Amino acid sequence: MSKFAGAIVRLLNARDIPAAVQLSTEAGWNQTCEDWQLLVDLAPEGCLATEVNGELAATTTLFCYGQRLAWIGMVLTKVSYRGRGLARSLLTEALHQADRKGVETVKLDATEQGQPLYEKFGFRSEQVVERWSRPGPTGTPESAAGATRSREWNASDTDAFGVDRSQLLDKLAERNPPFSVARSYLFTRPGRHTAYLGPCVADDPETARTLVGRALQAAGSCGWFWDLLPKNASAIAVAQDLDFSPNRRLLRMVRGKDLQGHDESIYAISGFELG
Repeated sequence: MSKFAGAIVRLLNARDIPAAVQLSTEAGWNQTCEDWQLLVDLAPEGCLATEVNGELAATTTLFCYGQRLAWIGMVLTKVSYRGRGLARSLLTEALHQADRKGVETVKLDATEQGQPLYEKFGFRSEQVVERWSRPGPTGTPESAAGATRSREWNASDTDAFGVDRSQLLDKLAERNPPFSVARSYLFTRPGRHTAYLGPCVADDPETARTLVGRALQAAGSCGWFWDLLPKNASAIAVAQDLDFSPNRRLLRMVRGKDLQGHDESIYAISGFELG
């Protein structure tokens, strides 16, 4: 727990969401109220907060995909409280929670600034993750919900990602049904200032390009973020072909057992906070 005077570590709840959005906005991130609500709904025990004198000062989330994998995300500290150990305290609590649950592998996508902290907790490098973007007009992004509710893609997702994340996918589908072609699929969702592509699992580059093309056409004119794994050269080629360009680079890190899916089938991740 934090040694900072007046700090209280507790669970994040729905009443905190406006303040949580302020934190992610302050960091320049793209999450909406709905994105924070998704985490609170799916992982109520893993959404952690530090409150200082009644003010939300820091957050960290732990989302468990069963006992095989957990994901750390939303490691945020309000600028005025940085450097006081709040992030370290919440990360310590999140990892203790994962250990109590018997989680075998914990992963996260780290910024360059966060990497040294994570290394002190035993995280090691796995691979690079890149955010690609395609500009559009400013303003609230439009929704690009797919028209199909086929469920064939659930099995292919588990094979590609390495663990069952149907609970997450079902929740995302409630917000925006995915675009799909047989076992391949693509989700989209609006962001605070830029729409988001992902997750996407596809059998081949042509199918991935078809799915992304449908999403871009359905949403009309808006800006997009697309987080992908550069080791999937086909995903890079499709992104370039559709006028996306590199915007940001993070490092995927792992603690515990190595856990690999089939990255050649992953054309877009779910987000830095979800994997």
